[in-house]
Amino acid sequence: MSKFIKGTLILLVAGLVTRILGFINRIVIARFIGEEGVGLYMMAFPTFILVVTITQLGLPVAISKYVAEAAAKGDYGKIKKILAVSLATTISLSLIFTPALFLMAPYLSETLFTDPRTRLPLLAIAPIVPIVAVSSVIRGYFQGRQNMKPGAVSQVIEQLIRITLIAVLTKSFLPYGIEYAAAGAMISAVIGELASLAYLITAFKVKKKFPMRQNFFQFVQSGRSTFNELMRIALPTTGSRMIGSISWFFEPIVVAHSLALAGVAAGVATKQYGALTGFALPLLMLPSFITFSLSTSLVPAISEANSKKNFKSIEHLLQQSLRFSLLTGGLAVIVLYVLAEPLMLVMYGTDSGTQFIKLMAPFFIFYYFQGPLQATLQALDLARAAMINSLVGNIAKTAVIFLLASQPAFGINGAALGLTLGFVLVTVLHFATVLKAVSFTFHMREYIKTFAIIAATMWLGFQIWNGIGTGLALSVRVLCSAFAITVVYCMLVLLSGLVKKEEIERLPGIGKPLSILTFSWNKR
Repeated sequence: MSKFIKGTLILLVAGLVTRILGFINRIVIARFIGEEGVGLYMMAFPTFILVVTITQLGLPVAISKYVAEAAAKGDYGKIKKILAVSLATTISLSLIFTPALFLMAPYLSETLFTDPRTRLPLLAIAPIVPIVAVSSVIRGYFQGRQNMKPGAVSQVIEQLIRITLIAVLTKSFLPYGIEYAAAGAMISAVIGELASLAYLITAFKVKKKFPMRQNFFQFVQSGRSTFNELMRIALPTTGSRMIGSISWFFEPIVVAHSLALAGVAAGVATKQYGALTGFALPLLMLPSFITFSLSTSLVPAISEANSKKNFKSIEHLLQQSLRFSLLTGGLAVIVLYVLAEPLMLVMYGTDSGTQFIKLMAPFFIFYYFQGPLQATLQALDLARAAMINSLVGNIAKTAVIFLLASQPAFGINGAALGLTLGFVLVTVLHFATVLKAVSFTFHMREYIKTFAIIAATMWLGFQIWNGIGTGLALSVRVLCSAFAITVVYCMLVLLSGLVKKEEIERLPGIGKPLSILTFSWNKR
């Protein structure tokens, strides 16, 4: 089994576990503090992401790329210099921006978010910035060595600690006010990240093949050329992420002011934004743990292939990733669209957000494609092009949100449409850029079969949901329907030959029995 496939499988398992745990966290938050509390939480969260993006400076991707290239040459001195320079950079930036977040919290909450209650969640999340800064460097190192296990385990640890604390903290702080409960949820995230960092540091000490502390500052002082090399990838990468983070930072601000123009009160706007970004979007983004796993593994794998001028391998990796993203994303779209309302009721105890899932789900196939395409651009030194694509998409998104959400006829649905347009446009632009850089063969028959299977399974999904007895408990009915839809979809995919026999056989344990079901219509 190749390092790429092994690393991807490890990240897939860890991603599935962490997403499930993350959803338990969200369910607990929603049950304890409701839509308004989730709205406060989600209004403060983009500010934290923006500060973290500035602090990381796009270094994790650059570290992954250059560590992979240095490891292929056995140059451990170069690897140490990469880490020393990266740690010095991120720690210095975190010492600047963490106090800045503390100082700016009152202005952000009262003036920009138009809800003073967001101040406490902002203050509570600030200490996480230096923790994430250091852990991102170590994760970048392990990804560059194509060792995905430490990063995967650290994610599970972070979620387990958070889920252990979140119910206790939100319940303890709730009597003081809903903003205190939202701050309690933020504090649980800080402690979880701290535990995750402790594990990563321990794993790094065990796995590294060079002394890190020895002559650390000498490596930093002599690392100017390494710094410039890292910045060549990091700056365009952070530019792309910065655009997304700034856009996300302004998103609740634009939504709040647009809804105010549409005549929606601040408290109602907070609830609606909470339903959109705290209830609907997490469900829609659930399958992105698959594309995130692929993307994380793609950067070092394509970087290594590109350094060896192995363009055939690059296309093969990209084809595999896009096909897998389409197949898994297709199933997610079907389940979410068919079971939108019952899923919301089971998970959050409310059907708020159902309309957003119905509106956005059919277009989320584009979102699932975006991760592997962006990872390919970064690995091919085209991070600047990815940044420009993100800029165009996010400007369009923000403009559409303002234009539509400020109209009473659209309201919060205008924000949902703006978000949808943004990620569709970015994905299309990324794909166009990739086509200019690498040779790519379109297997149109596979795409036509996939979309036909998606349409057929969606129709069958509604029949399955209506056919399962209404006398069952709602949660049981949802689970049975989701399972039946998944089985039907997987059977159609296997019988149509969209997944090849040799690919199925690689799955541990169940591969050989499942491979019997495959039938290839192609002789390729």
